[in-house]
Amino acid sequence: MAGIYFHIPFCKRICSYCDFYRSADLRPLEPLLGAMHRELEVRAGYLHGEEVRTLYFGGGTPSLCAPEALQRLIDRARSLFGFGRLDEVTVECNPDDLTEEYVARLARTEIDRLSIGIQSFDDACLRLMNRRHTAAEAAEAVHRVRRAGFRNLTVDLIFGVRGFGGESLERTLEAVLDLGVEHLSAYHLTIEPGTALGRRMAQGLFGPVDEEVSEREFALVHGRLTAAGYEHYEVSNFARPGFRARHNAAYWSGARYLGIGPGAHSFDGRERRWCTSSVAEYVAEPPRYGSEVLTPRDCCNEYVMTGLRTAGGISLGVVAQRFGAGRAQRMAEAAAPWIAAGTLVCEGEWMRIPAERFLVSDAVIEALFEA
Repeated sequence: MAGIYFHIPFCKRICSYCDFYRSADLRPLEPLLGAMHRELEVRAGYLHGEEVRTLYFGGGTPSLCAPEALQRLIDRARSLFGFGRLDEVTVECNPDDLTEEYVARLARTEIDRLSIGIQSFDDACLRLMNRRHTAAEAAEAVHRVRRAGFRNLTVDLIFGVRGFGGESLERTLEAVLDLGVEHLSAYHLTIEPGTALGRRMAQGLFGPVDEEVSEREFALVHGRLTAAGYEHYEVSNFARPGFRARHNAAYWSGARYLGIGPGAHSFDGRERRWCTSSVAEYVAEPPRYGSEVLTPRDCCNEYVMTGLRTAGGISLGVVAQRFGAGRAQRMAEAAAPWIAAGTLVCEGEWMRIPAERFLVSDAVIEALFEA
């Protein structure tokens, strides 16, 4: 199974925490969409005939595009890659874009999964993040898409925001549970240097929460959502039974995927390739790409990194088969102290991090990496 990712790098307003490639200048949006059609044609052979089962429109803010424009990209991809009915077609949306008229048009496309960037149900926190909506507007957007017939919704939340833990985070969790969405992504705030929050931190006006607060808030998110029936199946992702994110799961399982658009990444099973980030360059001329061919060590480390971030974990048998018995033996030795501490659970040849301890996954992964 393979997937195609469409990167729409435009936003009406830049969030204070965001360091993804994006632009607030919307004028090149239409030329960009035309260039994405051209790139699809140029890269029609990239997946080597692998069946495409999922599409994902990410950004930026894909909901700035007309639903009909998104459907035209779906149609063009189908004509080039020959896929039939898709398992999942996701579009990321901002709540304030989801007007009655927009949602009605969206419902006439093949898009069947909406990823709604809410982040918080605390209006003061939303203002800190420079979001374009209020908590009430976000809730109404979810009700609106439900009325239009969408039955597979995921919501993004951010925790670990100084000043907005405790009762604020409790209220956010209660509000999102009341909405009954099928999937949730809950991310710990990371303050990057090039962002508005990063600049405030450099001036001593803002800062990250300490480790104890991080652990407490992670435990709260995990406990509330799992008690409500969500499976904590990846570090930042929770799903009702049958509603795991299929497109994202392809990234975590090492499947092939094609990225279309400026800054988009692709992987064909051996090589990782990424497109120029400049919208102006992307629109004006054939895209330029950077690339790297993964070594067996790289592939082994990626298997560890993606596997230990999920509920499934990793298999020493798979490591031995794909990457050599020596690597599997070294990994088993490196894992021993983590198993003894209960941070890794060993079941036969499989090792996994219990979901309630996902917060320390980076330390475990680093310990098992081959330098």
